[in-house]
Amino acid sequence: MLQFSFISKEPINKGWSCDKKYCVTTATGVKYLLRVTPEEKSANRADMFRLQKQVADLGVSMCKPVEFGKCDEGVYTILTWIDGKDAEEVIPFLEESEQYTYGLEAGRILKVIHSIPAPEGLPDWESRFNAKMDHKIKMYNECPIKFDGAENIIAYIKSNRHLLANRPQCFQHGDYHIGNMMIENNNIVIIDFDRYDFGDPWEEFNRIVWCAQASPIFASGIINSYFDNEVPLEFWRLLALYISSNLLSSIPWAIPFGESEVYTMINQAKDVLSWYNNMQNPIPTWYIKQI
Repeated sequence: MLQFSFISKEPINKGWSCDKKYCVTTATGVKYLLRVTPEEKSANRADMFRLQKQVADLGVSMCKPVEFGKCDEGVYTILTWIDGKDAEEVIPFLEESEQYTYGLEAGRILKVIHSIPAPEGLPDWESRFNAKMDHKIKMYNECPIKFDGAENIIAYIKSNRHLLANRPQCFQHGDYHIGNMMIENNNIVIIDFDRYDFGDPWEEFNRIVWCAQASPIFASGIINSYFDNEVPLEFWRLLALYISSNLLSSIPWAIPFGESEVYTMINQAKDVLSWYNNMQNPIPTWYIKQI
């Protein structure tokens, strides 16, 4: 049962989650984020709440979990309300030095998130991700919509699978990019752990394409901070593999959401192929080593 009494409840219609989301206010004027999840997702949300508490306990600036329980519609989660602005609406319009500073902060936060170990007994990463890539190649081959340069993406995947061997695994946010960050009191706040997972920490960077499209300097700051300015070449090769895999499934994923989303993903594929010189150079052209 809810331990809070709310005097107002305003729906939030942003995001891709199946949850119903609301901004709720208590009698004392305190705002919270209320998420209501269908019963069939209840186990996932219970685990997510527990893991979010672990992350919050590490001091991560985030939308913090407050309460979890059952309700008539399934399960509910109450989280702290972030009274800020979407990072993607703020960071690209700042001075370059400020964009980079925010990137450094986001990189430090990600490193802390990755300090949470994966549970014992997971299948090895090489087997897990090879199966994912096989599925994504199949999805693309069966998709009626294609993009130019896909053959270069598939060739890169086939020739770099060996990089997956002996990779470590840890807790992952699952969707770590500028679209899941907010700015509150001049600090980055991480939101939306819906796609949390366990896997190679370097795979977490596969969403950095969204950061690079919004602010290459911000994206560079994330990477430089995470690696203390010593970015290994092996990271770049693996990142190109993970981004390649994502690209193949992005078009089939976008189709149910309409023509606009398909267009967005086709344009992203063009950007990626340009950054990587048709997958001939593992270091993307947007990357800035230092400013």
